[in-house]
Amino acid sequence: MKTKHIIQSIIALSVAAVQTASAQDIHFSQYAETPSAINPALAGVMYNTRATVNYKSQWTTVATKYETMGFSFDQTIRHKKLKNNYFAVAANVYKDKAGDASLSTLNPNLGVAYHQRVTKKMKVSGGVQGGFFYKTIDATNLRYDKQYDGYNYNPNLSNGEPAPPKSGFASFDLGGGVNLNYLQSEKFLSAKNAAKFDVGFSAYHYRIGNNSFLNSNEKLETRMCGYFNGDFNIPNSTNAIMPSFLYMRQGSSSEFIAGALFKFLLGDPSTYTALKKPSALSIGGYYRYRDAIVPSLLFQYDKYALGISYDINVSALTPASKRNGGLEIMLRYNLYPGYGVNLGRTDTKPSY
Repeated sequence: MKTKHIIQSIIALSVAAVQTASAQDIHFSQYAETPSAINPALAGVMYNTRATVNYKSQWTTVATKYETMGFSFDQTIRHKKLKNNYFAVAANVYKDKAGDASLSTLNPNLGVAYHQRVTKKMKVSGGVQGGFFYKTIDATNLRYDKQYDGYNYNPNLSNGEPAPPKSGFASFDLGGGVNLNYLQSEKFLSAKNAAKFDVGFSAYHYRIGNNSFLNSNEKLETRMCGYFNGDFNIPNSTNAIMPSFLYMRQGSSSEFIAGALFKFLLGDPSTYTALKKPSALSIGGYYRYRDAIVPSLLFQYDKYALGISYDINVSALTPASKRNGGLEIMLRYNLYPGYGVNLGRTDTKPSY
């Protein structure tokens, strides 16, 4: 059908536009589980050791599926003489492959964060990370409206577009940010006064990296992030609500997503033995402004966590997407689950 070919052409041209226009960074809907992607200062804030794997597949009903993968690791570095401050190191790598043009981005980074306790319940952090990104594209698979002869798609017709002079390029990258962490808990999250939140600001790229498949000096736009992630006990219960939001702006592109998970504490750990493990189930969702509704589920057991979410598209692309968006999966391992360890106290056991 002609309409189908027109839609395919529009999508192809949109992908090809990255040759001359700034593109938005890769991102996940479970943003609270991608700390290195929203602020390097979050490394080591709540866990001594943490490793996270993220995967997202989207737009399978519109064009060739878009896949995004990520891995991050952070580790605190402490010294017995440092009672109110410590450091953390981090490593992460993200890879994205998008559409018929196989537009691919590989972005590895190394980071370091410094944490300073200002009160018993509060600490401030600053972090930086640096690395590089490598982008590639294969324009041979793109389709254009000029290759439609009125009846069918004809690949032998000229598309009327100049081919990019290079199929890949690499450039340096740099990011940094600050974070404020508040943590109030007696022994476990089920305590009536349990509460925690992180709020911060970060910036990535600083317009230092080249971002063009053409022979130009175009720079990658700086991406700025502001966020809030909370976890608050519901009075007179062992459950909690986890509200959060993330705002990002990169050049003329912006994104705002907000929502909450309701956490049901399935069990605190044993008080004197390790036989009973902490566990929790969180259910809820998020709304990405003018783009998607994201139902989400998070299951935590001992040192492990599994997150599953799905983007239901509600944007202007709905006629083509049929409201299908993207499946996202997160796996996390943390050496110490939950609270207690980074408080500097020895009389508490960590818990969700």
